[in-house]
Amino acid sequence: MTYCLGILSSSGLVMAADSRTNAGVDYISTHQKLFDFSNPGERVILICTAGNLSVTQGTLTLLRRDLIAKEEGTLHTLPSMYEVARYVGAKARQIQEQDRPWLEKDGIDFKCTFLVGGQVRGEDPALFLVYSQGNCIQASKETPFLQIGEAKYGKPILDRILDFDTPLEAAAKCALLSIDSTMKSNISVGPPINIVMYETNAFKIRYELKLSLGAPYLAQVRRLWEISLNEAFNRMPDIDWENYADFAGDVASID
Repeated sequence: MTYCLGILSSSGLVMAADSRTNAGVDYISTHQKLFDFSNPGERVILICTAGNLSVTQGTLTLLRRDLIAKEEGTLHTLPSMYEVARYVGAKARQIQEQDRPWLEKDGIDFKCTFLVGGQVRGEDPALFLVYSQGNCIQASKETPFLQIGEAKYGKPILDRILDFDTPLEAAAKCALLSIDSTMKSNISVGPPINIVMYETNAFKIRYELKLSLGAPYLAQVRRLWEISLNEAFNRMPDIDWENYADFAGDVASID
C-alpha cells in the first residue's frame, strides 16, 4: 500500500508521498513514489504513483524513453498539463494491455493511479488524478487536494485545515501531518517521506525534502502533534448526560 497527496494552492503546489510497498506482511520494501520530470525554466512536472508496482514502474520507463528519444509528444513538449495527464494515462494503459493476460491469469491486481502536478509556461499550476483506465480529474479551488493509495486516515486533517488560499508553507506542513497520521494508523504506509513545495511561476523546484525514519524533524512533528491533539481533546466539554436525557427515548431498544 502507499499514500500520495497533492495540494493545489493559490500560491503553488505541494506533492508528497511515502515510500513503503508490500506484497504481504512478510515482504515489505522501499520504493520511491514521487518523481520529478521537470524541464527547469520551462515547466515543472511532478508525478506520484500508487498501485501495481510493475505497472507504475513500466509507465515511468516509457515516459523516460520518450524523452530520451525526443518523441513528438512528451512530458517536455505537450502544450498543457491536461494533455500531460492524459499522456501519462495512455502510457499506463499501454503497459496494462501488454501485461493484462498474464496478470489476470494469476489473479494479480494490475490497477494503478497517478498524481500529475506542475506548471507549463503560459498556464497556472494544475493538479490531476489519473485513474487506471487513463482518464483523469482535476483539482480546483473548491477541491484543492487529491489523494491516491491509502487515503482515508490522512483525509480528516485536510478537510478541516485546507482551502485554496492556505499559505503554501502551511499546506506543506498539513501534507506532512496527513502522511504521519496515515503512518500512525496503517503499517503499510511508511518512510522515507518525499515532499516537494513548488511556488507559482518559479519553473524550478526550490524546496524538497526526504525524511527517513528517525529524522529529527519528523519525530518532533509527530510528538508535538500528538501532544496538541491530546490537549485539544481534554479541552472538549464533557457530555452533559442530564440535560440531554430527553433524547434517550429516541434510542431503539430490543425487548
